[in-house]
Amino acid sequence: MQKKIRKAVFPVAGFGTRFLPATKSVPKEMLCVVDKPLIQYGVEEAIAAGIEEIIFVTGRNKQAIEDHFDISFELKASLEARGKTAALEAVSDFLQEPGRIKYVRQMEPLGLGHAVWCARDMIGDEPFAIISPDDLVLSDRPCIGQLIDAYGETGGNVVAVEDVPRDQTNKYGILDTPDGDKDLAEVRGLVEKPAPEDAPSTLSIIGRYVLLPDVFEALGRKERGAGGEIQLTDAMAKMIGDYPFHGLRFSGERFDCGDKLGWLAANIAYGLKREDLGEGVRGIVRRFSEN
Repeated sequence: MQKKIRKAVFPVAGFGTRFLPATKSVPKEMLCVVDKPLIQYGVEEAIAAGIEEIIFVTGRNKQAIEDHFDISFELKASLEARGKTAALEAVSDFLQEPGRIKYVRQMEPLGLGHAVWCARDMIGDEPFAIISPDDLVLSDRPCIGQLIDAYGETGGNVVAVEDVPRDQTNKYGILDTPDGDKDLAEVRGLVEKPAPEDAPSTLSIIGRYVLLPDVFEALGRKERGAGGEIQLTDAMAKMIGDYPFHGLRFSGERFDCGDKLGWLAANIAYGLKREDLGEGVRGIVRRFSEN
């Protein structure tokens, strides 16, 4: 029986330069899809999958994230006084018990691998999840929960994967696998951001992982990879052969909300799913599609 996945790391220290000037003073993770910040979607996904502890790896100018997951006494008192029950629930229901959310600073922007390594003392010797709030997954079952279920079957490391156009392989970590057509593919190699002509497949890793704590040993060497950064993909690649490693084709639709078009698409998709907004969104889409 595999050890339970209790903890999830959220790397949220990035600058969000693709969304400037909006992210000059607002963390990119606080950008809203409809009326909810990206980071809240990620945390709710983790909690729904049974995660017990949330670990934010933050950086400078990320105070808004901490404030969002804290009680605003002035707002609470104002809403209560005015009988705004629905609004009060909207700002309160997602809050977690004290101590369930923890924070650690990534003091230098040295890459995703370094951000994960910064959480090593909070993870200890347990397997753990990683959720990138940039990747929003619209699905009936929490995406990270699907990975946790797969981990329960296979053990070892499990990453969420999807096919990307070959001319975009240089944006992702790409799998080398003998059975890329399967929903749960064995991983025999990983390449970080390969040129299209060098990519072993078009099966790319997205921002959901379940990893063994042994990854911290490789990350602790602080070896630089693509872009001069400490790459999580490189550290995971060093574990291949020592532990089971699989890529899961998850159920759901992924939106890259680190990209403007992906973020706009997410707003439309999530708006259409809302009972209070769906019809209005359809009307807006039809209106502008006809022009």
